[in-house]
Amino acid sequence: MSRLFFMLARWPLGVLHPVGAALGWITYAASPSYRKRLKAHTNQAGLSRSQRWSAVANAGRMVAELPRLWGRPAGVALGDRVRWVHPEVVEQALAKGKGVVLLSPHLGCFEICAQAYAERFGPQQPITALYRPAKQAWLAGILEHARNREHLHTAPATLSGVRQLLRALKSGQTLGMLPDQVPPEGMGVWAPFFGPPAYTMTMVNKLAFQTGASLVWLRGERLGFWQRHKVGADFIVHAQAAAPGLVEAVLRGDPAESAAALNHEMEGLIMQCPQQYLWGYNRYKQPKADILTRPSPATKDAA
Repeated sequence: MSRLFFMLARWPLGVLHPVGAALGWITYAASPSYRKRLKAHTNQAGLSRSQRWSAVANAGRMVAELPRLWGRPAGVALGDRVRWVHPEVVEQALAKGKGVVLLSPHLGCFEICAQAYAERFGPQQPITALYRPAKQAWLAGILEHARNREHLHTAPATLSGVRQLLRALKSGQTLGMLPDQVPPEGMGVWAPFFGPPAYTMTMVNKLAFQTGASLVWLRGERLGFWQRHKVGADFIVHAQAAAPGLVEAVLRGDPAESAAALNHEMEGLIMQCPQQYLWGYNRYKQPKADILTRPSPATKDAA
């Protein structure tokens, strides 16, 4: 499998994206549960039929572009293939010297955000991204190659990983997190997300509350064929500072209020490009028990 994956990494996006779009539609047609979930989520968010159809294809494109992103050789730079919009937001957050938490939901090419940050801002301040280790050995090896790049470190979703995150943030470094990832049981609260309550992580808010770190949203926009030729790039990374309402909620330290503010602001970010959100993700599922729920003096405050 790994050999096939790295072979696909050499294919251009002009080939991978159409193949991915077709696979997205095949999955939509073949899976009644996925189809039902995606329809329900897009309906409650108020998306049109054309936006829903575009989301189906974009989900496939997201999967198809992973070989290009994960298989990129360590010495090959992203360069002009990624354009930034408002990079000064990141620069201003870094200048405060209290650490930065980059928030990238399952929107567009979220995998490009950490890589793009590491290339542009990593020499000034490296980034540590939280991830869940893969269960398959071949995939674990690919992820290790993909995410452990220069100025880009990873922390597993374990007790030691949480300690690593807190140490990095306290030293003024940058963290990368998926704020719409369903956290383990005991690591979140229920908060509205496009209407119904979704189990929402509290780690983001607690880390920022304890360290004074800045919260910055990053959105990796996937460009279509004609857009890529016109702009001369494959992706656009949009940076956006957290709104005062979220910052104030974090400073008050109430988990429920902070989670509600986090989801509310995330909704606004998603609706900037709703056709590229991963609406088929089971955002409203019940959380599962995890090693992170085990008490530990070293992580009680961090988690």
